Amino acid sequence: MVYDIEEDRVNKVLKVGRRYLTWIQNSVLEGEITDAKYEKLKYELKNVINEKTDSIIFYVNRTERYLRKEIIGQEKNRESMII
Repeated sequence: MVYDIEEDRVNKVLKVGRRYLTWIQNSVLEGEITDAKYEKLKYELKNVINEKTDSIIFYVNRTERYLRKEIIGQEKNRESMII
């Protein structure tokens, strides 16, 4: 999950996101969650953001088999579960 949120809502979005996913770096979270929790996460975020000015993007991979992650520079969080 990556997001671009107006400053007054950033902490609220991060707080909701961290209940379901792992914080990786500024405005980026990742993790493996069930479909039901994914729907709940989206519902909770929609209640926090302004859909006219804020943006949240989810990158969904059905399997880690086709995922490759490369990091250049400092890895902010070593956990590696992908949504």
